This record gives sequence, C-alpha cells and structure tokens, in this order.
Amino acid sequence: MDIKALQAAFLKYFDTQSQRAFFAPGRVNLIGEHIDYNGGHVLPCAISNGTYGLVSLRSDQKVSCVSLNFESDGCVSFDLADLSYQASDSWLSYIKGMIQYCEEKAGKTVSGFNLLIYGNIPNGAGLSSSASLELLIGMIVNQLFDLGLSHLDLALLGQKVENNYLGLNTGIMDQFAIGMSRADSAVYLKVSDMSYEFLPLQLGEVVLLIMNTNKQRKLTDSKYNQRRAECDQALADLQKECDITYLCQLRPDQFEALSHLIEDPTIRQRAKHVVYEDERTQQAKEALLASDWEAFGQLMNQSHQSLREDYDVTGLELDTLVEAAWEQEGVLGARMTGAGMGGCAIALVKKDRLDSVKDQIQAIYQAKVGYPASFYLAQSAPGICELTAINEED
Repeated sequence: MDIKALQAAFLKYFDTQSQRAFFAPGRVNLIGEHIDYNGGHVLPCAISNGTYGLVSLRSDQKVSCVSLNFESDGCVSFDLADLSYQASDSWLSYIKGMIQYCEEKAGKTVSGFNLLIYGNIPNGAGLSSSASLELLIGMIVNQLFDLGLSHLDLALLGQKVENNYLGLNTGIMDQFAIGMSRADSAVYLKVSDMSYEFLPLQLGEVVLLIMNTNKQRKLTDSKYNQRRAECDQALADLQKECDITYLCQLRPDQFEALSHLIEDPTIRQRAKHVVYEDERTQQAKEALLASDWEAFGQLMNQSHQSLREDYDVTGLELDTLVEAAWEQEGVLGARMTGAGMGGCAIALVKKDRLDSVKDQIQAIYQAKVGYPASFYLAQSAPGICELTAINEED
C-alpha cells in the first residue's frame, strides 16, 4: 500500500488531511538469539517491511486511532488523562504505554492527535511488529511535540513498555535495531554496556531469505518468560563461586569448567546455549567483515541446532523449514530468528538458486505441516524516520 492510499484512508476515517507521515522498520536478527537479556552480542538489521503512521493534530486531549491491519476494530480513542493499562486494549496498549513513558522521560505532556497505522510486517512472525509500533509512536510524539528525546531514548522506552507496561521480560535488541539501524548495515551490539558498531551488509551473490512458518505466537503466551527465568537461575547458581553479572561474560571453556555449579541439567542446557551463542555471534562478526558467507552460514546452522537442542524454542514448523533448507543446493546456512515457538526462519541462499530453493522448501513444508509457508527477501533499511516526501510511494 503506497502513501497516497494511506492518505486517502486517513481522509476517509478522520475527515481531514494527514499532516505528517512516519515509518518504523521491522528487524531480522542474523545471529545471537536469546542473548540480549543475558548481556551478550547480537547482530540484527532493520528491514524494509515496517509500520507506517500518518497523523494530524486535534484541538482536544484525545488520541483517535485506526489500524488498517485491524479495520474491524474501527476508530478507537482514548483520553490522554488516562494512559493506564487495560487488558482489553490489545494493540492500543503499545500506543498508550509509549506515550506515557515518553511524557515521563521528557517531563512534558502531549496533546491530542489522529493516527492512522498500517504495517506490512506479518503479526506474530518474529520480525518485531510490536517493537516497530512502539518506536513509531515514540518517533511521532517526539517530533510532533518537540520532546527532545534521542533515538536511543526511544529504544529504551520501547523496551520499558514491554517490561513494565505489558509485563514481558524482553531484551533491548528489537527496539535498538529499529531505532538505530542504517541502510545496508547490520548492528553489532554488546548489550551489557550498549556499545555498538555498524557492519557493512554487502551480500553480493547471496540473498537473505525470510521464511515464515505462518504459525503465529504471542510472546506473552510463549516460553519466553520461562527461558528468562531459567537463565536467571543459571546465573544465580554460577554466582555462588563466580563473580559475573551476565551469563555472556563466560567464554565456552570457562563455562565448561563451572557448569557443574548449575544443579538442574535442563537449566544447564539453557546456559550452555547462551554462552556458546555469544561466541558464535562474535565469530559471525568476523565472517561478515570478511564476506565469508560459507563460514557465516555454518554459524547459523550451529545456532539453530543449539536453539533446538539446548534452548528448546524451535518446534515442528521452524525445524521443518530449517532442515528443508539445509538439504538444498545453494543454501549456505539457515536458522530460526526471533524468539521462536513459531514465527520465522532465515536462510542465506545463492541468488541463482533462489527460486528452486523456495519451491523445494515449500513442497517439503506443506507436505509435513499441512499448510504453506511464506517467503520474503530481506532488504536492509534505516531506522525510524519521518517521511518527508509523503506524496511518493513507499
């Protein structure tokens, strides 16, 4: 859907022209899964699929919202005097929570506005549609009301919405990638101290294929919080004899020497994934800088194996996609991406084999799972931005 179509929809719902337009991308994590809440390294990039927001100011203290992804909800409104969480709010919770925390951080209040939202990130696919919406709202109120917040502020506030407003113990990776990314780059982020660098993402003769299981999941209904608690327990066990703040402070050899301190064998497996995944991510940085996609692909494969066997967050659908990809000529590597338990996987594929690879994976997946997967080519994108030329197509 192009910007002109969004402007027409805005006029239809609000009987006035939109004044400004904004965009927040989605993200795909190349490697470094379930690491961001354990103080390690992650390697995401923003993608061109994302969330659009068109706005106009109101003369009152209401925010009136329409999501074209949930048109059956119609136009929903809330008063800025009451930004409290309501379980019935659904997607509106992200908007209310972000406004509340932006106001608190800036020490300023916002006034009413009309908002039309459209996203082309599949919901529940593990490509950060929620974080994209959070950062979109942060960008909108920051720009409309001159709050003076940085993109890093907005990323941290987006995480706060998930942690404090919604009660989900997510890390910072998604919001950081969406807020801070540059085009044609991946972000190498060390979460423990928030240091980061941009790495050139020049794929050359390979493409990054996103493979959607079309099995939706909600993090609040998933194993996510359970895994976070298991990592916390592993850390507590290790801290009895080891002065560390995060699991990812340990290298694999150090972990092997200390792993006996983790009494529960299942929790020991969770910690093993975390430590080894952080090591893989550091190796992946070097492979990316050298454009060694064979090596990068092998690290992706190892990552998925660990997420399947040690972290137990893959499941039939993701395993079927990834294992089918591994069988195909022209696939250099494949792994699940995001939290798991459904959502998406990614594969590094040679360009000249792309069509054949998609066809073969689709046939295997549909035969085993019973419904088709969806495929997209990942295009790296910059982070949140205002669309100045809003008469142009997206």
